[in-house]
Amino acid sequence: PERGRGPGSLKDKLDGNELDLSLCDLSEVPVRELAALPKATVLDLSCNNLISLPSDFCSLMHLVKLDLSKNRLQQLPLDFGRLVNLQHLDLLNNRLVTLPVSFAQLKNLKWLDLKDNPLDPVLKQCKQAAVRVLQHMKVIQSEQDQERQRKLQAEREMEKKREAEQRAREAQERELRKREKAEEKERRRREYDAQRAAKQEMEKKTKKETVQTRKPASSSRPPQLPRHKHSWSRSVLRVLLLVLLCILCTLAVCKLTELRHQPLCISVNTLYEDVVAAVQNHKALQNLLHQNSQQ
Repeated sequence: PERGRGPGSLKDKLDGNELDLSLCDLSEVPVRELAALPKATVLDLSCNNLISLPSDFCSLMHLVKLDLSKNRLQQLPLDFGRLVNLQHLDLLNNRLVTLPVSFAQLKNLKWLDLKDNPLDPVLKQCKQAAVRVLQHMKVIQSEQDQERQRKLQAEREMEKKREAEQRAREAQERELRKREKAEEKERRRREYDAQRAAKQEMEKKTKKETVQTRKPASSSRPPQLPRHKHSWSRSVLRVLLLVLLCILCTLAVCKLTELRHQPLCISVNTLYEDVVAAVQNHKALQNLLHQNSQQ
């Protein structure tokens, strides 16, 4: 059971993993209620009226940080070393004279405050030695921090140097690609100009050959005139032969077929007979003239 005002509802005082029971005028620790809150790894029991801790207090093995400062504790439980997860222990301003032997089992303890306690002289010497060790460790830690800071600074400078070198390489690569691109463009331009010049030269040569070919054609055109005239004479002869053939066919039709009684054929036959008579007369006249010329 609790004495004094008591802590009230412990769950109401729980904030995350921290349980604050300070200034609650406690004379005993509510171990049973604390055991029901394993989430509360940080426990503050400072500024109360605690004279001792019950033995079952050491069953609260989930505690990581414990503040028992400013109470009236005269001793700690013999099995206090069972709190093996304890890393932070504040026993400031109590009435402790000695510590239990099991205290050596607190392997994870990193912070301990025993100031303002009537400790045994041997423990006081240990305390002074611990203070000197702590000061020495602080110096070592400071040196390590400085060394880490120097290494970090050196790494940062090295990283900056690498970044600068990387940027310089990238700039060189960009410049090289730009130059190669410009050279490629210039090469293509020269090829284009050369092809264009060759094309123009070829056009000029073709034009010149065409002019030279046309000149002999124009100079030989007069001798070709008789050839065209001869071709025209052949065409006229073919037409005349065709007309003569048509006339012969017409005469044959009008002389040998039943169509000879038709008016057209009668006219054709009459004309044919007139022509034959004229030709015969012409031949008789020629014979007569020939005989006269011989006489």
